[in-house]
Amino acid sequence: MEELQINSTNQQAQASLRVCQMLSNYYRDIKLFHFDSTIGEVYILARDNIQVIIPANGHWRFIQ
Repeated sequence: MEELQINSTNQQAQASLRVCQMLSNYYRDIKLFHFDSTIGEVYILARDNIQVIIPANGHWRFIQ
């Protein structure tokens, strides 16, 4: 069975840049930046406890 691959959207790419810029402005190390092509979401881990998900629409949110 062929696996479906999803590409990032323009809104998602711009939101990713804004979130990374915001984190770096507050001197937060970005430990992990990952795009999951199977579900189309960006995952960002900063420091040891700041987790952000960015879906295709670009409306990012923190994970508790």
